[in-house]
Amino acid sequence: MKCALDIEVREVEELYINIDPIQAGGRLTPAAMKSAIAYGDGYSVCDHCLSPFRLDYIRNPPIAQFHADLAAWLRMDEVRVVPGARRGFQAVASTYVEKGDPVILTSLAHYTEFMAIEEAGGVAREIPKDENNHITPDATAEKIEAVIREFKRTPPLLFIDHVDYQYGNVHDVRAIARVAHQYDIPVLLNGAYSVGIMPVDGKALEVDFVVGSGHKSMASPAPSGLVAATAEHAERVFRTTTAKGDVTGRTFGLKEVEMMGCTLMGVTVIGMMASFPHVRERVQRWDREVAHSQTVVDALLSIEGTRVLSDHPRQHTLTRIDTRNSLDKVARTHKKRGYFLSRDLKTRGIVGVIPGSTKVWKFNTYGLTEKQIRHVADSFVEIAREYGLNVS
Repeated sequence: MKCALDIEVREVEELYINIDPIQAGGRLTPAAMKSAIAYGDGYSVCDHCLSPFRLDYIRNPPIAQFHADLAAWLRMDEVRVVPGARRGFQAVASTYVEKGDPVILTSLAHYTEFMAIEEAGGVAREIPKDENNHITPDATAEKIEAVIREFKRTPPLLFIDHVDYQYGNVHDVRAIARVAHQYDIPVLLNGAYSVGIMPVDGKALEVDFVVGSGHKSMASPAPSGLVAATAEHAERVFRTTTAKGDVTGRTFGLKEVEMMGCTLMGVTVIGMMASFPHVRERVQRWDREVAHSQTVVDALLSIEGTRVLSDHPRQHTLTRIDTRNSLDKVARTHKKRGYFLSRDLKTRGIVGVIPGSTKVWKFNTYGLTEKQIRHVADSFVEIAREYGLNVS
């Protein structure tokens, strides 16, 4: 089937159980699907955009209320929706970072954090992870001191990943934020793998900014996300323009500089809004999601030679697994090499493992039902047994 021309219909979510690491939390709700059709036109939300002509002031559809609801939900003071988490990083970095400034992130940080720092003219400096693949408060303090010695000034910003994308480990954000605040360094929480799938309380975490991804973790169309700030920092990062045309004398009212005036229009913001009631409710079932993740991990660990590289027991649904001494043994002699695993999973109705991966790879069980979780777990065990691997 084709949507149009050579654009094939995507049927992954309808036909398969998808355990792709980056897609699990972004599956649209039926409400968001319906909204995508109704508000697919580019400027569809602008029907009732009146003075001051800004997205977060629109009352019909209730976009203004959505911003207030997001802020309350995250326990932050102000929120703006943006085209993906990376634009949230960019907005904060371009506000606080001057050319040559050192900015602290971690050795587990996403590449977009580096890009935001580089674009602002900053110099990235990483906090090393420990032997358990965690970022610790002590390592944070040591890095801050080292950076101060190197640059002779305090970093203007620190990025910390709530849940890192490499291992899916949950880090001690509050303790790290307290260290940074001892040096008066604002802290940006990268919540791309937490906001929308697990409870996030900005005040309890003691961070200055929360950045989330709509299309990764809030059941929203891409590109979508949010950036939230405390009252102390909101006025600065959400500053309004003072530009004035020298010929025309034009000014631009309350347009916000870092938001480029307006951010999400049409299907992206409406999709976020449509999914929000479901997202707000589903984060309360986080314990069940983690238990589901552990079920699949336990099945994989029952295959002799398999190791889990993420925290164990699991505390998140994103997991990094090492099967070099189990499934990869099959790949060494199989005619399809490492592609046997993704093929055998697909015949069982499971997709999302990168084709060819049998050494070190990731998966994400978020959003699957009890029956689907059982099927995924049993499938890994069945495949292992079929190829003569020892299963306990």
